[in-house]
Amino acid sequence: MTSPGSHTPHEARALFRGGLRTPTAGWCTGRTQANLIAVPRDYAYHVLLFAQRNPKSCPVLDVTEPGATATPMFDGDLRTDLPAYRVYVDGEAAGEVDDVRAAWRDDLVAFLIGCSFTFEDALLAAGVPIRHVELGRNVPMYRTTIPCRDAGPLGGPLVVSMRPVAPDLVATAVRVTSRYPAVHGAPVHVGDPAALGITDLDRPDFGDPVDLRPGEVPVFWACGVTPQAAVMASRPPLAICHAPGHMAITDARDTDLVVP
Repeated sequence: MTSPGSHTPHEARALFRGGLRTPTAGWCTGRTQANLIAVPRDYAYHVLLFAQRNPKSCPVLDVTEPGATATPMFDGDLRTDLPAYRVYVDGEAAGEVDDVRAAWRDDLVAFLIGCSFTFEDALLAAGVPIRHVELGRNVPMYRTTIPCRDAGPLGGPLVVSMRPVAPDLVATAVRVTSRYPAVHGAPVHVGDPAALGITDLDRPDFGDPVDLRPGEVPVFWACGVTPQAAVMASRPPLAICHAPGHMAITDARDTDLVVP
């Protein structure tokens, strides 16, 4: 059986288009993964401004022309080639589906936003285990009580992803991920979840829980699900997003995003 990491982006997108629904952590080793949010053109400026004002959680990798379903870094169909989507109408999730062609409009502008899955290969190479990959689960993600900076009508809380790390590897995790600012970069918090307003690590708002083993430290990175939390808080008329953890696998290489 072919391992998920050995697939090319083209092969992975064909599998997702064919109906495979799975979190994409560990898929297509060396290829950049991205969050998706598509909104009507008259709302796109607010999303772009929100991203500019909150670059840690919303690092923009690419933006389409209105109605476009591909970009130079994603040579596929943004409507069908992710494993799962969420469609929000007036801020409410109207469903989770594997094809959004029925909801897509010619005036939609799509944003590809950096994803922390991109730096996980580098963490593994540095000897930092990735618990959700080991367990075959989705990464746990949490709403925090930290507000993002508003952009017009769009605002909401910071969302973070969490990975358990042994204390002697925390500095390594910070050093490795700090070299990837286009996909969230260094952690936003290390240690006590209560400092972020998180009361129970076993109950993530998105994704799956993972065990925090004795002596391990929870390490939190800004997460590209933050725009979805803003959509839920701000209630725009329509937004089409990836299902958390079910990313757009692009043709870009992770190494293109590393800074010295």
